[in-house]
This record gives sequence, C-alpha cells and structure tokens, in this order.
Amino acid sequence: MTAALDPLAPFPVAEYLDDLVRVVRAEDDGRAAVVRTEHFRLHRAGRRIEVSHCLRPDQLHNGLTGLLINELFTPGWLCGQDIFERVFCGVVRSTVPDPARAWETFYANTLEHLRDPRTAPELIAGIAPVYARVLRLVPPGSVLDLGSCFGFLALMLAQRPRTTVIASDIVAGTMRVLATVAAAWETPLRTMVCDAARVPLPDRCVDTVTVVHLLEHLDPATGAAVLAEAQRLARSRVVVAVPFEEVPNADYGHVRRFDLATLTGLGSASGWRHRVSGFHGGWLILDRRPA
Repeated sequence: MTAALDPLAPFPVAEYLDDLVRVVRAEDDGRAAVVRTEHFRLHRAGRRIEVSHCLRPDQLHNGLTGLLINELFTPGWLCGQDIFERVFCGVVRSTVPDPARAWETFYANTLEHLRDPRTAPELIAGIAPVYARVLRLVPPGSVLDLGSCFGFLALMLAQRPRTTVIASDIVAGTMRVLATVAAAWETPLRTMVCDAARVPLPDRCVDTVTVVHLLEHLDPATGAAVLAEAQRLARSRVVVAVPFEEVPNADYGHVRRFDLATLTGLGSASGWRHRVSGFHGGWLILDRRPA
C-alpha cells in the first residue's frame, strides 16, 4: 500500500472514499456503467473512479488481487499501483462495516485457504505450498520476515510454538493492519516499518531470516543488498523463495526473472553453505555454519 493510504481510516458504512476513488458495496441499481464485469461495475462519478461490487464477507481474501487484476487492470479499465491499492482497500473496507473486523475477516479467510488450498482461488493455491515449505524449513526460534506485505507467512510462523517473529515491510499501512489483526488474535508478533536493505537491528539478532517472494520485485543491485542484509541479521539460516517465470509478471510488480542458475550464483557469492532447488518456484537456503 502507498504511504498515504490508511487502511483503518473511518469511512461511511459500506463505502470507501478518498480523493481519487470511491468504492461501495451495493446491489446493481441499473445505473449506466462504463464497465460491467463478473464482480465489479465502474461508474462515472465526476473526477473520482467509482467501483461498486456485491462481494460477500466470505469472499474477502487475498484472491481479491487476482479478481481485480483479471477483471479491471489487465483489460486496461483501470491502471496504476496507487489506484489498485485504493480499490483493493476499498473493497475490503466496504464489505464489512467495522474497519478492524473487515481486515480480520480478510486475514481469517486467507489463512483458511492457505492451510487448506483444495478449494482456494488460484493466487492463494499457488502460494500455499510455498508457505508450507517455509514452515518446514524454518526451525523453532527467532525469525525475521523481510518484505512481509500483509504478513500471512509471519502470522503462520508466529502461531507455531517456540517461535518468535518480527514482520517487516516498507509500507506502514500493511504493518499497521497486521499488528491490529495479530493483537486481536492474541498472536505474539512484532512489526517493523523499514527498507529490507537497511533494517535497524543488530548483527545476528535472529536465528532465521526469510526472504519469500521479495527478490523478484527488486533490481539485481537492490536484491543483492537485501540478501547481504539478511545474512548480516541471521545467526544461522536465510530462506529465499522466488517464482520461476518466463517473463516477470508486471501485474504483480515483478521486475526480475530467476532460474536455478541465477540462484546458484547468488548462493556461491554468499560465502555460506548453500542449497538450491525447485519446488513451486526456486529456493535458495543459506546456512552460516561451515560446510
């Protein structure tokens, strides 16, 4: 989310409103729409973009990303990361009246699909095996998750016994939402707003650092800086996961393509013992202990 977007700000019931976007949950009233899709309608509302929808609370989950991209952004009806984030937030906030409860619903539905992806939307079903493998690769102890975004993985790690977790992201809004949900669920989880390449924590402060589906969003130089920072912070292990794509998916903000050879090069340059493998994308596991 952009720095200016407050995902917990008060809005009228069943509505989200800012200077660029209005999102409402409303039955189709027959008004002339610029665009009608399976889940959304776009209307003219002066200088604002107005999106209406009829999504139910049980449909609030991270699969919303795919719905918006497929129905509104890939066809070109809407464009831009800023507008995407406002509309995304607007759909969540307009579906459940109370802001904290709206995001709790979003998180609860997403985590339910992640834990049982058999009927999950494609986007969640695709990441569920990745998160499950991270849970197997990260031993009990202290964990720092870099580039947490909404922090689903951080929550899943924090809900395990004998595990303490710090979630970090450069976007304050998502960290505020994550902290609110974690507190409501009495899940011990610390959040930090910081650049993943410059984390204000001391050397070797956690046992494991996770860098999961972050590097594909970064150019090679920034990605190398993030990996070096992860090594500085980890006492024992760094777990890296990336998607394998023929072309970086710009719809999801991807700017870099990875393959096994690229990951092997990063591992060799790290100076740590390393393992590279493919499983729903690519994996690089760095261990500080000598080979």
